[in-house]
Amino acid sequence: MAVGENSANELLVRIEEKYHGLSKGQKRLADYVVENYDKAVFLTAARLGEVVGVSESTVVRFAMQLGYKGYPEFQKALEELVRNRLNSIQRMEVAYGRISQSQILETVLQSDIEKIKLTLGTIDQSAFNMAIETILNARKIYVVGIRSCAPLASFLTFYLNLVCEDVTAVSTNSASEVFEQLIRINEEDVIIGISFPRYSMRTLKALEFASNRKAKVITLTDSVHSPMNLYSSCNLIARSDMASIVDSLVAPLSVINALVVALCMKKQKEVVGTLETLEQLWGEYQVYSADELNPLSDIGEE
Repeated sequence: MAVGENSANELLVRIEEKYHGLSKGQKRLADYVVENYDKAVFLTAARLGEVVGVSESTVVRFAMQLGYKGYPEFQKALEELVRNRLNSIQRMEVAYGRISQSQILETVLQSDIEKIKLTLGTIDQSAFNMAIETILNARKIYVVGIRSCAPLASFLTFYLNLVCEDVTAVSTNSASEVFEQLIRINEEDVIIGISFPRYSMRTLKALEFASNRKAKVITLTDSVHSPMNLYSSCNLIARSDMASIVDSLVAPLSVINALVVALCMKKQKEVVGTLETLEQLWGEYQVYSADELNPLSDIGEE
């Protein structure tokens, strides 16, 4: 493993220098941290040990073997690594550095197709079914997703409003605002959290708060090892590609489409009634112009 000499790579330098003197379990920890530092940064010592298959004490000894006073100091080094390691330029270089301009369209579309195929082959059907039933039985539904995941959250909220009675898109402009919107969440409610690397700490905290209030938690994320799943009993896994300047979230969007279609099939009469009412309102209040509704109606009349 080649690493730079700057301070952002200090943790990786320590791992490289100490690797041969580590125990078998500690080497597994080192390998996991190097390959998944964006996930490891969110994990407690106990949870990291569970993911890798070692004891919590082995994790603590691993941190100290690298020269840190304990796990908290090791985790701070991880945070510094994640903060500096992956910038947009590096991500673009990794994904497209060796691709000619003429290949970009085909390469990106083929990559998205592959992500959907991988998602289809691995997604848990029972978790999908559980998500449908949980949403249908919820008193109130909260949806949270920020940064590049915000469009997914907005899309899901828009269509859930056509199917369910009480849906709220959690605004995430500030941490305090998130908790203010969730203050009345309880065991009758469900929160759907959407996050992909780099994982959103604000989304994670919202799920933690909801879980502490006994609400149902559904996650849409990229891996069973995602920190998003710490507070969730219903995990929907969709493959994503964060190695480019643009986050590829095509597969997660397909999973959201499937969720919406499944919910509509479960509540066909209610959805039809809602759409009929909306069509009437759109016409009455001229939501769409005549040209938008029937763009060819006047052709040939003059």
